[in-house]
Amino acid sequence: VLDALANNAVSLLIKCAYHCNHAEIDLENREQVLYGDPTEGALLVMALKAGYKGSRDVVREVPFDSERKLMTVVVAGDNGFRVYVKGALDVLLDRCSRIARQAGTAVLTDEVRKRFLGLQQEWAQEAYRVLAFAYKDLSEAELEVSDDAALENDLILLGVAGMVDPPRPQARTSVSRCLRAGIIPVMITGDYPATALAVAKSVGITTKERVIAGSEIDQLTDKELVNCAETVRVFARVSPQHKFRIVKALKKAGHVVAMTGDGVNDAPAVKEADIGIAMGINGTEITKEASCMVLADDDFSTIEAAVHEGRAIYDNIRKFVRYLLGCNVGEVLTMFLAAVLGMPLPLLPIQILWVNLVTDGLPAMALGVEPPEPGVMKRKPRPKNESLFARGLGLGILGRGLFISLTTLVIFTVGIVCGKLAGQVDLALARTMAFTYLVAAQLFYVLECRSEQFTPFEIGFFGNKFLIAAILSSAMLQGLAVYSHRLQPVFDTVPLCPWQWLMILGLAGSKMCYQAVKTVFSRKLLLYENYAKIRA
Repeated sequence: VLDALANNAVSLLIKCAYHCNHAEIDLENREQVLYGDPTEGALLVMALKAGYKGSRDVVREVPFDSERKLMTVVVAGDNGFRVYVKGALDVLLDRCSRIARQAGTAVLTDEVRKRFLGLQQEWAQEAYRVLAFAYKDLSEAELEVSDDAALENDLILLGVAGMVDPPRPQARTSVSRCLRAGIIPVMITGDYPATALAVAKSVGITTKERVIAGSEIDQLTDKELVNCAETVRVFARVSPQHKFRIVKALKKAGHVVAMTGDGVNDAPAVKEADIGIAMGINGTEITKEASCMVLADDDFSTIEAAVHEGRAIYDNIRKFVRYLLGCNVGEVLTMFLAAVLGMPLPLLPIQILWVNLVTDGLPAMALGVEPPEPGVMKRKPRPKNESLFARGLGLGILGRGLFISLTTLVIFTVGIVCGKLAGQVDLALARTMAFTYLVAAQLFYVLECRSEQFTPFEIGFFGNKFLIAAILSSAMLQGLAVYSHRLQPVFDTVPLCPWQWLMILGLAGSKMCYQAVKTVFSRKLLLYENYAKIRA
C-alpha cells in the first residue's frame, strides 16, 4: 500500500485537495454525512483516507469561476505562505512552469504536458472527471503585492486526480422515457469534452461522437448556433454566457426549453428558460429564486415523473371541460330549440338546477382524479400555444351537445305522444322522461369522457372508483327525484314504466353500444391480422 504522505509530490497534492475545498464530512455520525459539493467531498475523502487532516488556515481565496475554471487558496505556513490551486488540467498546464518531484522540482517540458493531456483523454473516455493541482510558495511581501491573476501564474504542477461521478441507476431509464415522450435531453456542462461525451453515452443522451466545446460556440453566429443546438446533444467546457446563448437558440427555434442548474453561474440560463429547474439539495439560493421548479432530491427521474403527472393533469382538465361543456351545451340547446320550434318547456327550472348541481357535479369532480391513460409518456409534446379546445375537442363538445339536445327533444315528444294516445297531454310525464333521459345521457357520456383515444371498453370501467361511486350516487338521486313521494311535487315528476326506461336507457347508451361493437370487431380484426402474419 502506498504511503501517500511519504511521497513529497503526492503529499502536496493531497494537501492541495484538502485546502482547496469547502466540503465537510460529519465524522461523528455513523453514516458519515457529506455537506457540500460531491466533487469536493470526494477530494476530502481522498485526503482523509491518506491520513491527512490539518486546519484550514486560509488567509485568502479566489473562488472557483466557470470561466477561469480554477479555485485558489492561500494558506499560512511556518515560513511564509503557500498558494494551492486546483482546476481544469488544460487551463492549469498553461499556468505551470515546473512540476513537483520526490526530490524537488523540474522543468515542465512539452513532452510531459502531452503525457498529462493524453492521460486526461484516456481517463475521460472512461467517464472520469479529471482535476489538476498546483502550488507555489510566497513570502508575506510577495503576497501583499500579488493580485488574483498573479497568484495563479508561475505555478508548480503537482499532478492530477480522476474521479467517477456515476449517473444514478434510474437515469438511463428516465432518459429513454423522455426520448419516447418527444423530450430531448441535452447535456450542457463545464466538464472536459471527452468526459461529457462518455457520460452522455452511458445514459443514452447521444450515440454520436459529436460534442461542441465552448471555444467552438464563440465562433458560431446566432443562426449557426440555432442549427447546432437542434442537432448536437452534448456541449462541454461551456461558460454561463454559452449556456444562456444555447437556451436562447433553442427557444428561437420554437422549442419549449427546461434548464437545470445548481450554481450561481447557472441562474441566467435558468431564468431565461421556459421552465427553470433548480437543485434543492446542492442548488444555491440565487438559482432557486430564478427557477420555476426546485427538485427536492436533485434526481433527473423526478423531472420525468413531473412531466408524466403534468400530462395526466392536463388530460383531466380537458376531460372535465369536455364533460361539463358538452352537458351544458346540450341543456342550453334543448331549451333553445324547444322555444324555436314552439314546443312546451321540456324542462322546468328546478329540474335544470337539479341536473347541474347534483348529477353533473359529482361525475365532473371524479374526472379530475382520473388515473393517467396508458401511453401518456409516448405522446409528442403539445405546442405551447395550443388551445384547450384543440385536436377536435371544441367540435366534439358542440356535436355531443347537439346530440343530447335533439335526443332529449325526441324523448320529450314521445312522452307527449304517449299522453295523447292515452286521451290527454301529460306534460308531467313528458318532462319526467326528458329530465331522466338528460341525466342518463350525461352519465353515459361521462364514461366516454375518460379518454380521448380509447373507448370505455378498451380502457375499462373500473379504473376510477370515484367515478363509479359518482355515477351510482347520481343515478340513485335521480331515482329518488322520480319515485320519492316527497320529491315528486318538488320536481313535478311521475313514475316511469319499464318500456319508458328501456327507451331512455337505449337511446342514452346508443353510442356506447356502437363503441362496444366496434371494439369487438377491431379486436377480431387485429387477431386475424396477427394470425395471418404468423402463417406468412
